[in-house]
Amino acid sequence: MKKYIAEFIGTFALVFCGTGAIIVNEVTGGTITHLGVSIVFGLVVMAMIYTLGDISGAHINPAVTFGFWAAGRFPTRELLPFLTAQFAGAILASIILRFLFPHSLCLGATLPVVPGMQAFAVEVILTFFLMFVIINVSTGAKEEGITAAIAIGSVIALAAMFAGPITGASMNPARSFAPALISNNFASLQVYLLAPLVGAFLGILGCKGVRDKGCCGRPDLLSNKVKWSR
Repeated sequence: MKKYIAEFIGTFALVFCGTGAIIVNEVTGGTITHLGVSIVFGLVVMAMIYTLGDISGAHINPAVTFGFWAAGRFPTRELLPFLTAQFAGAILASIILRFLFPHSLCLGATLPVVPGMQAFAVEVILTFFLMFVIINVSTGAKEEGITAAIAIGSVIALAAMFAGPITGASMNPARSFAPALISNNFASLQVYLLAPLVGAFLGILGCKGVRDKGCCGRPDLLSNKVKWSR
């Protein structure tokens, strides 16, 4: 149960601080700036990895959990509880932000300014890089060490800096779903639910391409246990 609470709190922190920074930037006339918002996302993820990495792995992202599962590093029986905790934490964060900032129209929702397929491609590529870095700096389903947190937080901040203005640089279905649900703004939501899963899966394939054979196992879809291919 502790690992599920950790994922709930971690995803809550990500959405509350990250989308909260977007909202505060809007209501204060841009005092945080786009660069500042990007840094907030990177820093909160870094902080959560340091804080919760030894408890749940600090996935705080359904696409990352899916990626670990696809890599054979995460048990099938844990998949639904992790996803439930992540979405619940994100939704609660957006509910509180709605209460704090009732005049915000989008609550930091990811709304692309480019056509749907272009946004989809960008989100797939961004999540590929994110998962590729995570899977390469992690041990099992647990991110460990100083460099892991720095590397992962830096990728998120970097992606937000250059792709945030066109797609929101979500890379996280829970981060996009929660503000869309609470603000009742579902435009292009399907992009942000599907693209990160595709990108995470491709990230695992990328890891297989550069690491030794057997670096990732293969999950048994019919069992709660993970079987490893060697």
